[in-house]
Amino acid sequence: MKRIVVVTVFILGFLTFAYAQQASEVKGSVYKKISSDRLANVLITNMRSHLIMMSDDRGNFKTAAIKGDTLLFNKTGFTPQKQAYEGFDMVVYLQPEVQLDQVIVRGQTKKQELNDIMGNYRSKGTFYNGKPPVLSFLSNPITGLYELFGKTPGQARRFAAFAKRESEETSVDSKYNKAFVMRVTGATDSVATKFMEYYRPLYTDVKGWSDYDLINNVKKAYEGYKKGGDKIKLEKLY
Repeated sequence: MKRIVVVTVFILGFLTFAYAQQASEVKGSVYKKISSDRLANVLITNMRSHLIMMSDDRGNFKTAAIKGDTLLFNKTGFTPQKQAYEGFDMVVYLQPEVQLDQVIVRGQTKKQELNDIMGNYRSKGTFYNGKPPVLSFLSNPITGLYELFGKTPGQARRFAAFAKRESEETSVDSKYNKAFVMRVTGATDSVATKFMEYYRPLYTDVKGWSDYDLINNVKKAYEGYKKGGDKIKLEKLY
């Protein structure tokens, strides 16, 4: 009888220990250091389990960890940060690197250029992006005719389509970039560059995928690439 009690206590203790070691959901937010600015698309890697997740557009993230696990936070333009999970929601601050301001300026300039050009078209009379409502002919016949038959509306429509594509590609780049690929696949800089020439997810896919979906699809594509991706790409050229 005594032996049965000892065995039972041992089993219960083991189960309790195993349960305590199960990973729990970890929530948190990532900010730019000494700022209230939240950081999107930060890669979060659990150094023990190698699970990789990404912060959303508001800088919030969810991952899985055991108390004591170390999480690594990576984002282009910021110094990598390691932080231990203590069993509570996490708040992480990343230190900007020197070139960060330059990156932001380039991004803002590109967006501003697109807006300025569209504004220029509108100032020339393209008030409806080349698609005037029917009632515009009644309220302003000259503008309505100009919208339909003028040269500028056609140019504006083409530019609007170009700007839309640029915006979509920029959205893909914000999540699917070399730093992300290297972290997810473990590839070197040169290998990641070649792989990204072989595989690039569509905007419609990235828009609908969760971080987990994106990571899994990139891993699958990389496995296919290693098994003959270069050969497949060369065959497509003929």
